[in-house]
Amino acid sequence: MDNSGLFSLEKYRKQRLAPIEQWSPNIHYAQYQKLPTGTLNKRMIYDFELLYVRKGEAVTHVAEQRLVIPTGHLLFIPAGVYHRNEVTSTPSAQFIGIHFDFFHELHIVREEDLIVHPHKITESKFATEAVAEGFAPLSTRWLYIPTPSCVQLIEQLVHEFTMRSPGYLLICKAILLQILGLLLRSQKSYHHTNQPVHGDRILEMMNTIEQHPENQWNNRLLAEELNMNEDHMIKVFKKMAGMPPGEYIQMLRHREARRLLQETDASIEEIGRQVGYADIHYFSRIFRKSEGIPPRAYRKLSRIL
Repeated sequence: MDNSGLFSLEKYRKQRLAPIEQWSPNIHYAQYQKLPTGTLNKRMIYDFELLYVRKGEAVTHVAEQRLVIPTGHLLFIPAGVYHRNEVTSTPSAQFIGIHFDFFHELHIVREEDLIVHPHKITESKFATEAVAEGFAPLSTRWLYIPTPSCVQLIEQLVHEFTMRSPGYLLICKAILLQILGLLLRSQKSYHHTNQPVHGDRILEMMNTIEQHPENQWNNRLLAEELNMNEDHMIKVFKKMAGMPPGEYIQMLRHREARRLLQETDASIEEIGRQVGYADIHYFSRIFRKSEGIPPRAYRKLSRIL
């Protein structure tokens, strides 16, 4: 992707070469979002944003480019760059938005403080991008394809930021550092040419599992579906997903269970069935192991917050 247009327009772009141990990110905003089809206002932000598309499709217009952002892709929006987002899927699209700075340099009181007002620009307020030696700045790419383990961290960050349990700021910082590290690693590691044999088929199967987490998936069934030896399938799956098939399936089920608890009034038993757990007691036990609280308490707390 040609980014020359991007950098020629970055009047307010600031960077600092800094060892990873000096990075001290501060999270200003981390939430699930659901937006209807349509175009949002053109804007510029003082900090940095990670925008992950959970479902649907979006487009970003920036530096005379039109970037399509499909499901499963992540957009990195730098400070000081005008852009305009658009939801192109019908009737809506679902996102995760995370705003942050790299060096804990911004004091944000309200979400509105993140947006630059064209008639009142404070140049000193633009956040500085950290650049690690041996890596290109994250802003040299607009789009990333996060691994499933990275997506899991993104969702965990939103959970911690929303629940605000004791010590959440420290935990959020640690999680965001892992996310940024994985995105840096992806610059060198995750390319189509480096995919193992059968990698494309594994990716297709991962997408099928994501669409139908309620199916009774297991290693034997997956190997049969892929026409692969079971041990080899597990090895390739782990390389592509960053985790074994069973862990990947449980992650997707848990993610869908949290969404249903937050967004619907379905009973706990029905939600368990929808994500693949026929036994409500087993579902509750698995959920509590991951979240620290049972499903009913999670629903109540998420709606209060």
